[in-house]
Amino acid sequence: MDVQQSETRQERRQQKLKNDKEKVKGEKRSGKKKKKLRVKLIPIWLRIIIVFVLIVLFFFIGTMIGYGVIGEGEAFDVFKPSTWTHITDIIDKGTPSEAE
Repeated sequence: MDVQQSETRQERRQQKLKNDKEKVKGEKRSGKKKKKLRVKLIPIWLRIIIVFVLIVLFFFIGTMIGYGVIGEGEAFDVFKPSTWTHITDIIDKGTPSEAE
């Protein structure tokens, strides 16, 4: 089945090239400019998924760098719920020195 698919793909490519050559000849005679064909290798739905995955990946990398390097904590501690509980407590109630 793969051989048949590749042959039909090859046939389609050859037919497309033949059609493109005929269009170019016709356009040269009529004086029209050739329109450049753009082949999309990655479909739009796959591009959206890739962008979403990269956003999530870089979010986690950024939090690890922010907590581990800038905050001088252990980088993987950012994934512990206790860390986020502590952060939300600070945001809601302020720092311990402000509470006194």
